[in-house]
Amino acid sequence: MSSTLLRVSPSELKIPYEVKRQRSCCMQLMNKTDKYVAFKVKTTNPRKYSVRHSCGILLPRSSCSVTVTMLAPKEMQLDYHCKDKFLVQSAVARDGATMRDFVPELFTRAPGRLIEEFKLRVVYIAANPPSPVPEEAEEEDAAPALEEIGYEAKKSSAFDVGASLASTLVGDRLHKVHDNPKFEQDMELLSEARSSQQGFSVMFVLFVFMSSVFIGHLMKHIKV
Repeated sequence: MSSTLLRVSPSELKIPYEVKRQRSCCMQLMNKTDKYVAFKVKTTNPRKYSVRHSCGILLPRSSCSVTVTMLAPKEMQLDYHCKDKFLVQSAVARDGATMRDFVPELFTRAPGRLIEEFKLRVVYIAANPPSPVPEEAEEEDAAPALEEIGYEAKKSSAFDVGASLASTLVGDRLHKVHDNPKFEQDMELLSEARSSQQGFSVMFVLFVFMSSVFIGHLMKHIKV
């Protein structure tokens, strides 16, 4: 709707709808003229809304903000359809007018008096609409998991190679120290320990084994 006195924006009032919580929205009024303009805001459902700066006088080329607050709804609606409307009336006031000059007669139609009206409908919107997750973000989140799996596979492969190499080295050491008298003595001690105790310690066996390998390695270097 065209207007020569005020520019009203937006063209409709979008209010978030949330049960048991009041929500607000704003409209901007701008005086398009070089005159003083009085305005008044009305609604078809005054018990449901409160309006801050429901009336006033705008200086030439000035503007103001009007806040519309919807009282907290008591129950949820199946849809967001709303029939409520607001009406902004404007009329020319005398030069230098203040709120003391604001009288109801300003908006009474009379010959030669310009009164304009701007209607706005109320639109309910979801208070917290779900934000869609872009597909690219999901792919980015999946990438680190794939890299981690690849790392675990590489680590497992490296462990298998190391275990195979250790097994080969231990076999070579056993073959070299098998004829060593010291190794034979250690094995005899181990055999006696087994016969004296039914449950021998695994750590003890491992200690004897590693000692034999170390002695064989040492004797190899001494011979060389």
